[in-house]
Amino acid sequence: MHKIAILGAGPGDPELLTVKAFRLIKDADIILHDNLVSSEILDLNANGEKIYVGRKFGDQSNQIDRQEAINVLLHENYKKGKKVVRLKSGDPYIYGRAAEEARYLTKHKVPFEVVPGITAAIAAANTLNIPITERNHSNAMLICTAHTADYSFEQLNGIAHMLKAGNTISIYMGLKSLHRIIPKLLEVCKDENIPVNAISNVSRNNQRIVTGTLGTIEKVVASASLDMPVVFIIGATPIQSNNLNTEKVYIERNS
Repeated sequence: MHKIAILGAGPGDPELLTVKAFRLIKDADIILHDNLVSSEILDLNANGEKIYVGRKFGDQSNQIDRQEAINVLLHENYKKGKKVVRLKSGDPYIYGRAAEEARYLTKHKVPFEVVPGITAAIAAANTLNIPITERNHSNAMLICTAHTADYSFEQLNGIAHMLKAGNTISIYMGLKSLHRIIPKLLEVCKDENIPVNAISNVSRNNQRIVTGTLGTIEKVVASASLDMPVVFIIGATPIQSNNLNTEKVYIERNS
């Protein structure tokens, strides 16, 4: 029997897959994939069955029922002796909900392995030359989700104080929550000039970046019409763009 493989597909560019992930995707009999996995990565497998099990922004389906259905699909196809890949965008354990599947498989004594993928903030920082840690500037980078703005004042306040201390912050799923996040960061940091980068479709051919500051980014993003998914990197300046007073700066990914 083959182990189930829970894989990180990275941000979308198939060349950013690990060698192990590439091999397992190519050889899979069945792939259960999320919404943000790129078609280029899915196309690496020519013969396997592909089942969409993802969710999109605004999806109101019951998440407990949805996850249980995924767990059952994994288990049933494993028992059939198939090479099963559970394919997630980014890294499985960074907002990929891999923990729920890993706990289910462990409980049912189903062997599995988790293969890391490059998460969006790391990919964006490298492809766009944004130094998220730098000597004498920042010695840490915090990855967080914009849903914190809805869940806990204490968490959002803590994030703001990390930024004030000089650390870099990356925020996932923040496009629709800027009106809650930015005021708190400004309230704590009291500095409108802290740089903010919003990157859409990281690593893909339609990748875009807009840059601004805490004081301008809401206006910049509103006029830019960025497509989701968007990741924000706050507190670091792209090396190739030092003019953050410009309202919009677009940098297209090189083909």
